[in-house]
Amino acid sequence: MKKHLSFSCFTAVTAAVALSVPSGETAHAQISAAAFEAPAVFQAAGPNIASIQGIIDQYRLAIGGINNGNNPGPLPTGRREINWDGGGSTATSPGPTPFLVFLNTRGAFIETPGSGFVQAPLDGLVTTFGNPSYATTFQPFSPVRLFSPVGSRITEVTFFVPGTGTGTPATTRGFGAIFSDVDQPTGDAGTKRVDAKGSTLIRYLGQSGELLYSTFVPASPGNASLSFLGILFDDPRVARVVIFGGNATPGKNDAGGTDIVMMDDFIYAEPQAK
Repeated sequence: MKKHLSFSCFTAVTAAVALSVPSGETAHAQISAAAFEAPAVFQAAGPNIASIQGIIDQYRLAIGGINNGNNPGPLPTGRREINWDGGGSTATSPGPTPFLVFLNTRGAFIETPGSGFVQAPLDGLVTTFGNPSYATTFQPFSPVRLFSPVGSRITEVTFFVPGTGTGTPATTRGFGAIFSDVDQPTGDAGTKRVDAKGSTLIRYLGQSGELLYSTFVPASPGNASLSFLGILFDDPRVARVVIFGGNATPGKNDAGGTDIVMMDDFIYAEPQAK
């Protein structure tokens, strides 16, 4: 099998950009030269953990400071990370929406238009979605659990100062996420449709819901690949992110041409009070 590796870090320099939207949507946003301020973009994709580890380390270094863990804010520097593994848990753990497990400890209010979420190892994904192929379609970055909405492909994260619940809305300089088995736009021509628009997208929104930046997650062909996408602004301005994972909802019957994607670690700069 031919393997593809993408490994890059760059700063966007486009003065005016028409932002792409997921397949099926017709609206698009135009950012003027006066309004658009480019973030630094960090992205990588490949067949294994080593393919993306270097760019993730660069992203952490660019954020600066330390992993603040569960320490209450406000804290002036550092980052928060969510790896879905619950201190080494191997259990399959369904959860509701909104998903509030990491609200007070990490400042992340997580929701979906679907019925809820699941944190699960590979066999738990098989059971949750009734699809035996998921045992070999995905791999975790941080062992052993992955994260997915149920009944939707959309995940939204709104930021608050850790330790305040929903009492103090916050913004962050940047947010990044790891994904498993992003096949499009490059795709695997042997089994999956090649889609020039890509399947997995992150939108970064400001305090008033304005679109700050939007871009597709890099892809790598073959099953169980890993991808990372993160951006970083010079100052805290991202109040919410919307993640479109894959081009279809996970389930027992994935039709030809679909690209089902799971999520792993979230990494983001320390949320600061608005």
